[in-house]
Amino acid sequence: MRPATVFIDGDQGTTGLQIHDRLRGRVDIRVLTLPDAERKNPQRRAQALDASDVAILCLPDAAAREAAALVSNPATRLIDASSAHRVSPEWVYGFPEMAPGQDQRIAQAKRVSNPGCYPTGAIALLRPLVAAGLVPADYPLNIHAVSGYSGMGRAGVDVYEGPDAAGAAAFQAYGLGLAHKHVPEIAAHAGLSQRPVFLPSYGAFRQGIVLTVPLHLRLLPAGVDAAALHASLAACYAGQRHVQVAPLAEADDAARLDPQILNGSNDLRLSVFSNAAQGQVVLAAVFDNLGKGAAGAAVQNLDLMLAQRTLADGVS
Repeated sequence: MRPATVFIDGDQGTTGLQIHDRLRGRVDIRVLTLPDAERKNPQRRAQALDASDVAILCLPDAAAREAAALVSNPATRLIDASSAHRVSPEWVYGFPEMAPGQDQRIAQAKRVSNPGCYPTGAIALLRPLVAAGLVPADYPLNIHAVSGYSGMGRAGVDVYEGPDAAGAAAFQAYGLGLAHKHVPEIAAHAGLSQRPVFLPSYGAFRQGIVLTVPLHLRLLPAGVDAAALHASLAACYAGQRHVQVAPLAEADDAARLDPQILNGSNDLRLSVFSNAAQGQVVLAAVFDNLGKGAAGAAVQNLDLMLAQRTLADGVS
């Protein structure tokens, strides 16, 4: 079988460069690239998109919509790493572990929307618990997350790694207008009926995320405790290669979460911390914002789609 042709539209951004790195050396894939002078030429981009088995869009939202509209070849399949199509019913949400059979829906899809970095952690924690009735869909949720500065894209890397890096902030919260574009995505795919408060921030490290969701047990259904929440997550992700649930941790002030511990991988680690005496629980997710939160997830989805291509060719 010939190698699959993959075009990365927007391959000079942080996600595109990471995807290139992850595909380097693979003999089952031929990465199609355009010369620098042609990267913004709509005609050449359209030709590259139509020449691809799978094209990955690493573009701002408006540009991703434009790129999708440029495709005229019905055989070209798309993975969109932007947030342009994450709540669109015409696009399959690219979180393979999100629900039973989601990996097969991705494998067979023509259009896949890669999850956002923060939503990956929030949805992984909340969707199983909401679906099981352990966390009410209308719970007044607060979601806090700290990402490495690469989450800002090339601009963030330039600030923190450029000549003026000494003046870069050690920590900065943002999204204080409480209208972050990830909120509808989190609510839709976690099964929430009420909009959560989402407060993201950046730290002075390159990549990695810690995302936390505090819960009050008194606001959960009767009998729900940390053990029940942990057991539900553990059952949901049992046997998953890229999602692990850490052992339950209770009232341990020495516990720490390192946002960089999974950097370079496509793994996501979920934890439940609790203080039964206070009736409080914290759900936590740690992962690489450029791995499971972006490029790693895109390559995982790409592999699912290419495996379906191999299967289809074998059948034919």
